Amino acid sequence: MKGIILAGGSGTRLYPLTKSVSKQILPVYDKPMIYYPLSTLMLAGIKEVLIISTPRDVVVFEELLGDGSELGIYIEYAIQEQPRGLAEAFIIGEDFIGNDSVCLILGDNIFYGTNFSEILNKASKLEKGALIFGYYVNDPREYGVVSFDSHKNVISIEEKPEKPKSNYAVPGLYFYDNEVISIAKNVKPSDRGELEITTVNNEYLKRKKLKVELLSRGTAWLDTGNHDNLLEASQYVASIQKRQGLYISCVEEIAFVKKYINKEQLLKLAEKQNKTEYGKYIKRIALEGSTYEHMLEQASV
Repeated sequence: MKGIILAGGSGTRLYPLTKSVSKQILPVYDKPMIYYPLSTLMLAGIKEVLIISTPRDVVVFEELLGDGSELGIYIEYAIQEQPRGLAEAFIIGEDFIGNDSVCLILGDNIFYGTNFSEILNKASKLEKGALIFGYYVNDPREYGVVSFDSHKNVISIEEKPEKPKSNYAVPGLYFYDNEVISIAKNVKPSDRGELEITTVNNEYLKRKKLKVELLSRGTAWLDTGNHDNLLEASQYVASIQKRQGLYISCVEEIAFVKKYINKEQLLKLAEKQNKTEYGKYIKRIALEGSTYEHMLEQASV
């Protein structure tokens, strides 16, 4: 399975922060925002990643992450000239996806919680159909909303409905088989001129090939769409890390635990950041590996 991070858009809701820099480069506490979706893909066992961004911002991601080899993965980059919708990611990424299935994650979505790694590993084995996630929210009217039966077969998906049929919002994390490319190519632009991911999902629903996986009450899904949400996400990450002593979405740590890199490679990465608490944490993981590996399995990173 391949992975795509869609890190485009203009980020106007975060102006003036994003007037000169990508939203996904902004810090969420101690690391760039894009580390969080990248860590999700890595936890799913996905080692080939395409990052799609704007002509202005793609070079910044290349400077930050390179070709991914330091993390034992492979990263490509592509440009989305204008924000034409999430479904365009599969058209832009057609050559990258090839004949594989694919996971799409939005660059501003953060996930953390119990059994999340297990859920991702299961989802990454998808070969046929599509899998989306449901997250219980108090007021779902501002989200895409999914309703489903007792077998987790999707009944409907609605975008920002006035009268939601359930309380389950659809986060920005999607798993698809290879048919998603041809489906995306046949999506017609919506009234706002975008290729909507909901249209893709509804096509899978029409074919009776759409499933939903519910995220547990112990899972946090954080959006960073405005200034308050960005601050709240940073405060959440800081609180968990300081209390547990375990870091959220430390991509170097995940690469080590997944055995994408070895101890020597991890120590080299730590040395580059040895003046920061982040770098000291990576070094500690390298030196105390097995103890932390067990703890990580329990905490789902």
